[in-house]
Order: sequence, then C-alpha cells, then structure tokens
Amino acid sequence: MHSVILAAIQLVTLDPGHFHASLVQNRSYPEVSPTVKVFAPAGAELESHLKLIDNFNSRAASPTSWKEDVYRGSDYLEKFEAAAKGGDLGERPVVILAGKNNRKGDYALAAVEAGCNVLSDKPMAITPEVFAKTEKAARLAQEKGLFFADIMTERNEITTILQRSLAMDKGLYGEQEKGTPEDPAVTKVSVHHFCKLVNGAPLRRPEWYYDTKVQGEGITDVTTHLVDLVQWETFPGEKLAKSDVEVVSAKTWATRITPEQFKMSTGGTVAEPFDCEANGEFVWRLRGVNCKVSVVWNFMAPKGTGDTHYSIMRGSKAELVIRQGADEGYKPVLYVKARGDVAATGAALEAALAKVRGKWAGVAAVATDEKGVWRITYPSEYDIGHEAHFSQVVRMYLDWMKAGKEDPDYVDNMLVKYYTIVEARKKARAAK
Repeated sequence: MHSVILAAIQLVTLDPGHFHASLVQNRSYPEVSPTVKVFAPAGAELESHLKLIDNFNSRAASPTSWKEDVYRGSDYLEKFEAAAKGGDLGERPVVILAGKNNRKGDYALAAVEAGCNVLSDKPMAITPEVFAKTEKAARLAQEKGLFFADIMTERNEITTILQRSLAMDKGLYGEQEKGTPEDPAVTKVSVHHFCKLVNGAPLRRPEWYYDTKVQGEGITDVTTHLVDLVQWETFPGEKLAKSDVEVVSAKTWATRITPEQFKMSTGGTVAEPFDCEANGEFVWRLRGVNCKVSVVWNFMAPKGTGDTHYSIMRGSKAELVIRQGADEGYKPVLYVKARGDVAATGAALEAALAKVRGKWAGVAAVATDEKGVWRITYPSEYDIGHEAHFSQVVRMYLDWMKAGKEDPDYVDNMLVKYYTIVEARKKARAAK
C-alpha cells in the first residue's frame, strides 16, 4: 500500500541514451522540482540530452524552466546509488530510464533497491535475463510501496482510444472472437524506418541502435507497444497472468544495412554491410484469443510516404480496423465494418458514439463507398502528436503518486507483456 506524501517529486535521469529521456521533460509539472539530477558517463549522448532540455527551456511557446544538476563520470551508477541511499535525491525520487536497453534491468533494480520510483522507456526486457531483473525490480517496488511503470505512449493515440472504447460496447462489437493462429482475431502490424528526415536532415541514431545485443531485436522492441495495446484493448481493466499466455509461433529476420546507410544514420563507419535482426512477428493465445503482432524495419521510407500501422479487432458483430497507409495520408484512421446487418450495425454505432462523446466531443461516423464500412472522424485537437503523449504518461504517473496507488492491473500486465515477448524470442530462436 502506497502512502501519500506531499514533498516535491525529484526527477533523476540515469544514463540518457535515447531522446525519449528528454521528452519526459517537454513540459513542467507543478509537483515536480525544477532541478533534475542527472548521472551519466561523459559523452555525446549526454550532451545531446542536455541540448534538448535547453531547447525546451528556450522555446517561444510554453518554455520550461528545468535546471540540470549533472554528474559526469564512468562511476555514474555508483554515484547515483550513493546519492539515493544518502537521501540526496529527496523524499520522492523518480528515476527516468531511456537508453541502452540491455542495461534497463540492472538500472531498474538498482533504483528500486535504493528506494527510488522508476519510470522507464520501452523495452524494459529484451532477453530472458533482463526480464528476470525487471520482474524482480517490479515486485520489490510493490513490496516497498514504490511506483514502477513503463512509458506506453500509444495508449494516448486517439484512434487507439476510440478502437478500445468501441470494442467495449457489446451492442456494437458483440463478443470478442477467438480466431485461429492462421486468422487471428486481433492483429497489429507496424512498419518503421531506421533513417528519418527531420527538417531535411537524417535523424541521428546512436551507433548501438543497430546492435541488437544493446537495443534488442525487433521482436522484443517495438512489439512492446503492440502487445501492450492488444492486452489493454482486448481485456480492458482485467489483471492478466503468465498462465494466460501461449506463444504459438514466432520468427525474426534481418534488414541489410550498408556502410553508406550506417554513416547517413549514425555518422559512424563500418567496413562491410551487415544484417540487423530488426524484424519480428509472432502469434500467441491470450486467454484463448489468437493474437498476432508484426514489426518491420526498412532503412528509409520512399519520398512522400512514412511509417504505417495496421490494427484489427474482430468481434462477433463488427470489425474495428485502424489503417495508416497511402489512402489515409499516412495518418492513422479508424474504420468500423459490419459483420452482419448493416442497418443494425449503423444504429449500434451511433448509440456507441453517443456514449463516447461524453468524453470525446465531436467524434462521428461517416459512411464510406464500401457498404457497411464507416470512417470515424474526430476534431483535430485530439491528434496531439507522439511527443505530447510523453507528458500525458508522466501526468498519469504523477496522479498515481498523488493518489497513493497505481491502476491495479498495471504492474501485473506489464510483466505479462514482457514475459510474452521474451517467450516469443525463445520460440523464434528455437525455430531457427
């Protein structure tokens, strides 16, 4: 049981190696101290992190006022542990983790053992060994009354929220279909790109981003978001267990990266082309529902295109499908497809949306040229963008701390999620 304490919350950034560490600070929070403790090895990754924080502080619109108190040194972890155990991090320290994924388990365990709360970027487990440490840290946090969570930004994407809301409406969706391994009832597929152009220049990746021993294979990285959404949408508010999971099949495959591409993406050099085990997919049964996730990484999207996302949930009365292809302008769009009487489904959809509008005013359904298919529309202000989702996750986490309790199913379902992806990794390796 958590106790409610009103002292200021102290953010502590540990070894920031991914720009998601800075996105936690893309806005200010009244209950959080403006001074952030940073413990990291000296180098370009740390300086890049600090530069992004400076950009937030100096922007014209809604500038922040963070003050970074930085320790640079190879003994950063020991200095962090000493500061935490010595009470130098305040009464409510929250350790932010975003960087080398192979170290997440060690960092999380060290933080909890030192009495700190943890808010981590995904993935928190890329191998069975890292999962064991993450699970130990999460359970120890529960015992100590600490808060422990990963940053699941995609739960705040509006089309996903609406897909989940409509799936919960039995009058529209009906009962959740079970599907088969060959034709799963719930599927999520995403296509990503290593090299993205920002203001005409390639987004700079750290060299280790291509090292699957550090970053993790695709089957344990981006699938984190997809498995999380499958659980969150298919069994909303329910506490899951490892025994609910049965991995049916899994596979991984590589993307070939040339020396020229590596230099464009990282600024670094390699002598020969190499294969990055970035792609993966698997099918599993979750409480008997056949589910599938698939992640593909290409090097760069053709001009005028972008990342894509596909998601389908099939109920006995309707299908809920998110597409993000060329027809949608590479923006996610939710469609509802009748599986029975079209007029009855249309009426049920209007009734379901009337309830949705209680929280999301302006959401509507527009009939498409395809009979029995509606496109769901919503006001543009609900589409706030990926970066803003980070502050929404932080706000949820801070509200937990304020209330003295987290969502009752969060930690258990988080661990089931990571158990699922590491079991899929085992299955894929066995298949090879």
